[in-house]
Amino acid sequence: MIRVLVADDQADIRSAFRIIIDAQPDMTVVAEAACGASAVEQARHLRPDVVLADIRMPRLDGLEVTRLLAGPDVRDPIRVVVVTTFDLDEYVHTALRNGACGFLLKRSSPAMLAEAVRAAVSGDTLISPQITVRLLRDLTTPSQASPAGLTARELEITRLVAQGHTNAEIAAALFITAGTVKNHVAGIQRKLATRNRVGIAAWAWSTGNARRPA
Repeated sequence: MIRVLVADDQADIRSAFRIIIDAQPDMTVVAEAACGASAVEQARHLRPDVVLADIRMPRLDGLEVTRLLAGPDVRDPIRVVVVTTFDLDEYVHTALRNGACGFLLKRSSPAMLAEAVRAAVSGDTLISPQITVRLLRDLTTPSQASPAGLTARELEITRLVAQGHTNAEIAAALFITAGTVKNHVAGIQRKLATRNRVGIAAWAWSTGNARRPA
């Protein structure tokens, strides 16, 4: 069972996240925190598998919580997924630099929230598709490159990943199962030598494979 600590200064948000997490067969909420200082204290005491941290909290904000629990200087880090209303690029960069295992917008679907928790536990990083696409468009310059041995179906899935689609959305678009998409994504990661979906998307945008050929 994946043990989750929810940190947010709004009680209704904490309640909503608890409902989503506790509805998952493999997750449970072990604690809630209404401020950053309480989140750090409880996380260090309870050692949850994942901390869901809002950015704007009293006493310590979520970025500082992330640094204290998961930063590069932490000897025994705890996985932190930042969940916020604000998708400012500086927040994303700071959160990831401070060791965050994910960055989600609060308007993300319940399925995306659960997927981010599972990704964090497996050592992966999940960023809201809307943020990923915008950042990669800004940070990459398209160039011509070989498809790295990807099959036509793998290139099609790579393009959809780069456009910010989830596995479920890709499955629906291609009339295949989500499990098949997951297997394809794992194969693409191996071929591209990337650790996660962000790496796949970065490769697609930088090589001109993020859009359907004319």
